[in-house]
Amino acid sequence: MKQLLEVLGFLALVQGVAGLLHEFTDWDWGLVQKLGFLDGYEIYASVTLLVLAFALFAVAESRKPG
Repeated sequence: MKQLLEVLGFLALVQGVAGLLHEFTDWDWGLVQKLGFLDGYEIYASVTLLVLAFALFAVAESRKPG
């Protein structure tokens, strides 16, 4: 379970960073900008993904290995 939380946290971290990079540098990659219902809210969604990533890392760290 700990590894699953770490993988999900890593994916959320990568997508959050990719969304912010897309907004500020206009790189065209990542999931956030491809979802149509997030039009206009890409920065908020990216920051939310970053917060979620750190929360998942914290929960994974608090879990016992195994």
